[in-house]
Amino acid sequence: MSEIKNKKALAETLAASLDITKKSAAEIIELVFDDIKDTLGKGGKVDIAGFGKFEVKERKARIGINPSTKEKITIESSKSPSFKASKALKELVK
Repeated sequence: MSEIKNKKALAETLAASLDITKKSAAEIIELVFDDIKDTLGKGGKVDIAGFGKFEVKERKARIGINPSTKEKITIESSKSPSFKASKALKELVK
């Protein structure tokens, strides 16, 4: 069975590895996540070697169909966060 890890579990692992408090580890993790969110919010990219790349993808406006009425509708353009795994990470999970 696969393992599920949340921020609390990540903080516990970091705290044990660096011999720091869980609170300090949680603050470090939150700082990293906040920095990634801030960078993406400004339209930037975050490239972590050996792990992957976070960036914002823009979807163009397009015509769709409402499944219940079969009526054509316009779907507005939008932006969404994206993650592309590095080659090393892809190889690791194969």
